[in-house]
Amino acid sequence: MEGLAILWLLWAAAARGAAAPEIAAEAHPPPVTNFSISVKNLCTVHWQWSPPEGVNATCKLWYDSHLGEDKMISLNNFRIEEVALNERICLQVRTKCSVTSTNPSDAVEMCTVPPEGDPESAVTSLQCIWYDLSQMNCTWLPGKRTPPDTNYALYYWYNTLEKGLQCTNYYMEGQLIGCVFDLLKGNVSASEKIQIMVTDTAGTIRPSYNVTFLNSVKPAHPVITALSFQNDSLYVEWESSENFESNCLVFQVEVTDSKPELHRAEDSKIKCHIPQMPQELPGNSKDKNCLVINNVDHGTFYTVRVRAKTSKFCFEDRDLWSAWSPEKSIGQKPDPTFYTITLLSIPVAISISTLLLLLYLKRLKIIIFPPIPDPGKIFKEMFGDQNDDTLHWKKYDIYEKQIKEETDSVVLVENLKKTSQQRE
Repeated sequence: MEGLAILWLLWAAAARGAAAPEIAAEAHPPPVTNFSISVKNLCTVHWQWSPPEGVNATCKLWYDSHLGEDKMISLNNFRIEEVALNERICLQVRTKCSVTSTNPSDAVEMCTVPPEGDPESAVTSLQCIWYDLSQMNCTWLPGKRTPPDTNYALYYWYNTLEKGLQCTNYYMEGQLIGCVFDLLKGNVSASEKIQIMVTDTAGTIRPSYNVTFLNSVKPAHPVITALSFQNDSLYVEWESSENFESNCLVFQVEVTDSKPELHRAEDSKIKCHIPQMPQELPGNSKDKNCLVINNVDHGTFYTVRVRAKTSKFCFEDRDLWSAWSPEKSIGQKPDPTFYTITLLSIPVAISISTLLLLLYLKRLKIIIFPPIPDPGKIFKEMFGDQNDDTLHWKKYDIYEKQIKEETDSVVLVENLKKTSQQRE
């Protein structure tokens, strides 16, 4: 029994000795040292630090770094990120003795310096769209305090460039300002990022930065190559940009007839196997972009156009549709003279109908509501003549009296003259 007790004590001591390194490994490690930061290219930030001193030999250091909500645990004593430097960007680093450790060191923070200048002088709404995998089109709006005569300067950089380049092809569309530069798909991939900085040549406005993946792609518009009737179907065929793979585009076909009705069809590339097409171009492959619309009328006039966007299998679906293709038409075009006469006759017919209706309603009102005789007019007709004669008599008497008085006055004057002459 004593031998067993001794063995148990020896095993317990050995167990405590084996656990000691684990306890030491879970101890609170010291923080990193010599934390530094540098910016390369336009928006590539390098954070670097040195391992802490006095770390237990059994502790395998891991670095837990936080860039905002972005967390990373790594054995590397550096971190490289592409970030838009429009504001202060800070990275916090802690050390751990294991990935799952809950007892990290104190955090050490290192931040970038925000760009100089008035924040309201920086451009706004800065965005870039990769057009047809061949050109990058970047646009922006002036800041609130940007001088109207500002000469803008756009710089860009991506992975295969040794240094940033300046865009030279600037344009304006209303208040929108933009610049276009070549960016071929052979030089970059959709998984890469492109760094953009917009400032001015005089350095008076605050720089504005943008870092974006090359997944905002707008294809060139398709071109309709064939449009024909096949029995009771309408066959539409078109060509798309050669810069895209066969499964990287989605199409939308708009067919408008003269009735008018609108048909829409959206689908990816469809294999068309319709032999002996009358409008088939030589050299076309068997796999074509096409759409077949059934139950159409050959006597109807149809107008067709097509547009495209990138599919989710190759790029991020941001609903960036291309421009519509040039329209193509087929069928019997309606006579414009008939429609002109119809349009002109409608208002004339409405005016005549309105006039006839008003006349009819007036006549109908007289029939339904005949005029009621006025008693006052009846009495006036009965006694109106007598009253008029009485007034006439009165006027006559007054007139004759006036004449008689004037005659007497004249006779009296003549008599007085004669008397005076006799006396002389």
